[in-house]
Amino acid sequence: MYSKCPGQDSRKLRVALYKCPNCGADVEIFSDELKIRCRKCGQYVYREKTPSCIEWCAAARQCLGEERWQQLKGDK
Repeated sequence: MYSKCPGQDSRKLRVALYKCPNCGADVEIFSDELKIRCRKCGQYVYREKTPSCIEWCAAARQCLGEERWQQLKGDK
């Protein structure tokens, strides 16, 4: 196990585009963010679901260990 998650390296973040529910503007939400304010209208835009590191982090398998990673992925 690591004292600091290797997936927290900001060089490995991914971005997804979401539509602001208030004004329809495109809003970028990075893989380590749950919500962001729309720059156009100020409304909060949320991800559809809370991100889990096992979904987006390339180091999750190494960080969690093979057995725990398999359990969380449901690949028993």
